[in-house]
Amino acid sequence: MESVSQDSTLEDNEKGNKIYANDVDSSQLSNRSNGGDIEDLPDPDVGKSDAERARLDKALVWKMDIWLIPWLSLLYLLSFLDRTNIGNARVAEMEPDLGMGGRDYNVALTIFFISYAGFEPLTNIAIKKWSPRVFFTVIILAWGVIMTLMGVVNNKAGLLACRWFLGIAEAGLFPGVNYYLSCWYKRQELGFRAALFFSAAALAGSFGGLLAAAITQMDGVGGYEGWRWIFIIEGLITVFVGIFCWWLVFDFPDTARFLSADEKLRAQRRLKADGQARAKVGGIDRRHVFAALRDWKTWGFAVIYMGCLCPLYVFSLFLPTILLGMGYKGTKAQLLSVPPYAVAATMTVITGWVADKTKWRGYCNMVIALIGCVGFAMLLATSNAHVQYAGTFLGAVGIYPTVSNSLTWASNNVEGSLKRGVMVGVVVGWGNLNGVVSSNIYNPAEKPHYRTGHGIVLFYMFFFLFGGSLFMHIALKRENRLRKEGKRDVWVQGKTEDEIVDMGDVRPDFYYTT
Repeated sequence: MESVSQDSTLEDNEKGNKIYANDVDSSQLSNRSNGGDIEDLPDPDVGKSDAERARLDKALVWKMDIWLIPWLSLLYLLSFLDRTNIGNARVAEMEPDLGMGGRDYNVALTIFFISYAGFEPLTNIAIKKWSPRVFFTVIILAWGVIMTLMGVVNNKAGLLACRWFLGIAEAGLFPGVNYYLSCWYKRQELGFRAALFFSAAALAGSFGGLLAAAITQMDGVGGYEGWRWIFIIEGLITVFVGIFCWWLVFDFPDTARFLSADEKLRAQRRLKADGQARAKVGGIDRRHVFAALRDWKTWGFAVIYMGCLCPLYVFSLFLPTILLGMGYKGTKAQLLSVPPYAVAATMTVITGWVADKTKWRGYCNMVIALIGCVGFAMLLATSNAHVQYAGTFLGAVGIYPTVSNSLTWASNNVEGSLKRGVMVGVVVGWGNLNGVVSSNIYNPAEKPHYRTGHGIVLFYMFFFLFGGSLFMHIALKRENRLRKEGKRDVWVQGKTEDEIVDMGDVRPDFYYTT
């Protein structure tokens, strides 16, 4: 749903009934939530027909897609590859070489998520203060160096230290990019782009299995074991890519070098018509930070997101281990991890497109979550390797699409770039904290069936992901109904224009995406 002014959104139709914001083309609406109307910006397309404006708008969006999405997707592919390649290193005999046994591998996974989740809520404040270009360049170079150093550690303590600092360095990318994209695209465009971006996580799993299978053949080169080369080569690739970030990351539409002067104005006007304030680098208004922390939606989406992230990290960290439990070994286990990720990546993009077109983000989450529940029920209920392998496909399909869809759903329902940034940071941070759970539920003693792990994932997906999505869908629809009936109009009585603007998505004329 769009955030639009009360005069525009609640105008009467021919029967005298109020209409929803998404029943109106947002490009035709003026907006006051940014400290002024859209007419405050010069119109570069004066005199052009509606068809010509639509063509120029489509060309602008396509140009932004070309410049932003492939590069950001590459960064996230490297990020996910670098945090999860420890699973491939385990298959390549990392544990005996470092003297690890028992639950040492689980501890190495856990320590990453503690630092990763702990720093995530702060990152979207940092990106706003320091600018996307500086922020992304610094964190990518940092985690590339740390990943490379993981390849030369000699004991468990060194590995744990690297995993801790890797969590800090990677903490800002995912919430940062989701905030960043929301500063470029309209709400109904965001889900598909976020899905394209996040599909890189599934591709990382697919590509990671293939790459690890090839790299481990370097065992003995330079006196290093194959698992060391996995960390070293993938770390050096990240450093190489990070060097180019300074030139390939653009802060915001009004400063983007790849846009002409007219295109910059078009980009700002279309965002303003969509109810989005101009994003800029600079100071932080604490009111918006506290507003995000007090908002019930923040914590509702945090519950949904924990239902996404615990299964996500189980799948990405333990799929090679699960395949080993099915009886597959070595390179074959690495290669069999590829197809489920490829299917998940495809489904992620399809779901993002469908959710953008229909605005049925809640329905999409619920249907996809139930598919994932069936997959993990198959893993839990049988010891047949073929049935279990089929379950990994349904499990992957039930996990990956909900991650980008849930975060886009949260972003769609918050007005104001800073409040949205803080909310996304909290939601993602809380979700990733559940990576600690993921790291500790697949116990070596339960090999080969891991029923405790499969059962806990099934619980997360049904109660937190499906149940949380059902609750948010019902709650948001109820609030929209109350606003449509005028039962929230009392909230703006006696307030000045500026005070109403400051209410953000609490304003009675803001309608939620359900």
